[in-house]
Amino acid sequence: MNTPQTAPALPMPTLRSIDGILHVEDLALPAIAERFGTPTYVYSRAALTAAFEAWREALGDRRSLVCYAVKANSNLGILSVFAALGAGFDIVSGGELARVIAAGGDPAKVVFSGVGKRREEMRQALEAGIGCFNVESAAELERLDAVAGELGRKAPIALRVNPDVDPKTHPYISTGLKSNKFGVAFDEALTLYRRATSLPNLHISGIACHIGSQLLDPAPMAEAGQKVLGLVDQLAAEGITLEHIDLGGGVGIRYRDERAPTVADYLAPLLAVFAGRSETLCFEPGRSLVGNAGLLLTRIEYLKPGEEKNFAIVDAAMNDLARPALYDAWHEVVEVAPRAADAARYEVVGPICESGDFLAHDRSLAVAEGDLLAILSAGAYGMTMSSNYNTRPRAAEVIVDRDHAHLVRERETVAALYAGEHALR
Repeated sequence: MNTPQTAPALPMPTLRSIDGILHVEDLALPAIAERFGTPTYVYSRAALTAAFEAWREALGDRRSLVCYAVKANSNLGILSVFAALGAGFDIVSGGELARVIAAGGDPAKVVFSGVGKRREEMRQALEAGIGCFNVESAAELERLDAVAGELGRKAPIALRVNPDVDPKTHPYISTGLKSNKFGVAFDEALTLYRRATSLPNLHISGIACHIGSQLLDPAPMAEAGQKVLGLVDQLAAEGITLEHIDLGGGVGIRYRDERAPTVADYLAPLLAVFAGRSETLCFEPGRSLVGNAGLLLTRIEYLKPGEEKNFAIVDAAMNDLARPALYDAWHEVVEVAPRAADAARYEVVGPICESGDFLAHDRSLAVAEGDLLAILSAGAYGMTMSSNYNTRPRAAEVIVDRDHAHLVRERETVAALYAGEHALR
């Protein structure tokens, strides 16, 4: 009889051990490796659904819209799960908009963020009928008005204001300080809103802010919300009334030993700031919806002992999961079928010709060549940040639904990588 054993130390809620073998939901990871090969990204539909429902439950009957941040994981399978749940989408490119539409998302629930929107992307979004442009500069405001005029349309806008609040996160994913490239300066926002009222092809719909990612303390976002609310009231005093307030995303998750807040706990002080308000509150979570709903499944090619370090050389690499090399980020690494043998300390590295090609430092593993490893918390900013460095085809992607595996991205082939290139003869 199969005996499921929940592994409370693991951050992925639907990852469990059954008779000593790791399963995602009811499907054994070795079966996934046998069918689809490695490296492969494996996601759990149940975990995706539960993460989204946590946002819906925390918001209760408050007028709100949860817009999944597509940049976290843009696979059509992931997007289709959220579209079916009624999610909106936060995009930062025309390509992401095309993905949302292909996955069945509602363009009217799309917000378009990002500092460098091109004219053709603006046209694409206007023709699709998106919900709102989050405008991030005075120059963008003028360009959007011109493009909308050319199409004979009104562009719905919100200004993304920079509240200059320290989010207490990694500097590379901090977005709300004066020194960041994002948003318009808080003390310039009123002037830009006044300018927007004079532009004939814009409709002022709301206001937006986003202070950073992997936020573990609710206090900075509540502080930013308080500043935004003051500006909303100042705008109302001038006759500029807003339909929605976009408070961004950025809720953190547990990768290692972080004390990540629940969505309800994170939102509680923020919702208190906006208690009694009539505006729709919009949120743009990404990592908190997908980060711990996915893992990267990889196989050990070689074990290489050394005088100072032992190396477990796996078939995944920094091109598949860039976060460790880019941020020195921690991802838990666990054996799919733990051995009874004594564990040793290993550097978990890939085959790429870079000293920075590592997935984990100094991990205790009881393994042999050919064993499978699961690299956890890889659902966000894993596949979307992957590359073809060293002419390596990108991994396959699979969504598990109970005991079924759905291939939602085929593994790339080497031939496909250079199909659009042309040799000189």
